[in-house]
Amino acid sequence: MSMLQFTVPPLPHYMLCGPSHYAPGGRHVSRRNVGVFDLLFVREGCLYMAEEDRTFEVGEGCALILRPDRYHYGTKGCEVPTSYYWLHFQTTGSWAATDGEPPRHGEEAYDEKRTQALWSYATHTFPIHVPQFVRLSQPGKAEELFEQLVKLNQSFYSGSAKWSQQSVFQELLRQLSASAAKDESTPAAACADQAAAYLRKHYREPVTAQELGERLNFHPVYIARCMQRYYGCPPMEYLLRHRIEQAKLLLLQTDHPVARVAEEVGFNQAAYFTSCFTRAEGLSPRKFRQRFAYG
Repeated sequence: MSMLQFTVPPLPHYMLCGPSHYAPGGRHVSRRNVGVFDLLFVREGCLYMAEEDRTFEVGEGCALILRPDRYHYGTKGCEVPTSYYWLHFQTTGSWAATDGEPPRHGEEAYDEKRTQALWSYATHTFPIHVPQFVRLSQPGKAEELFEQLVKLNQSFYSGSAKWSQQSVFQELLRQLSASAAKDESTPAAACADQAAAYLRKHYREPVTAQELGERLNFHPVYIARCMQRYYGCPPMEYLLRHRIEQAKLLLLQTDHPVARVAEEVGFNQAAYFTSCFTRAEGLSPRKFRQRFAYG
């Protein structure tokens, strides 16, 4: 497996992303030495890509990072309608391409000079490894992160939005790195991913744990355990968090009244929405808008 090794800090930083689509016969453009990393994540269909003499079939749920210093091109047209996200990122730190699995760090020998240096105020760098091509173990989670980045693009001049973009991008890189580990692709991870995808798709509608179990054909208790393990929360809490995130975007990007925002994201009562939002964010929807809409 080809890995990209980044020395951090500084961390790779997000620049811009967006959705794209090809009809059958469409192919990716050819570019040489573009100067930025180009991350492609396919939602459906397949992209046929090459970087120099290496070819890739980037199918549904797969991601490919094209290097900034190489020639890349589409090897042939798409055979079926293909939709994907593209994302440009860069690093001001050092990086390198390596072959093989990332090194597994065992217990290190004691080094007196190094130990003393760690107690100093100097900045200490370390490597992170991201696969150049990988099938995501949780493609639904990756798609959710891309959706967040695209929506945050609409608040280009908001300082809080830019900060959020970098945070979401780091989580996306972590998802790519975690997917390189073979033991991540488990039935439990697939169950959690399916549940999260369903909740994101139907967040505007009333959803119960029982309904979720019936839709996915899993027991609600099993779904809850899977989501707790891979998302850190049970389904209904995940749904609430997603609704709050969507509400934050509406508060920043529109001038809709709070009651309408509540309705748009699946709350039947504005007062309950305000209570949940305040508990999650530490301030009311109205104060959130006042503080961050023009941040």
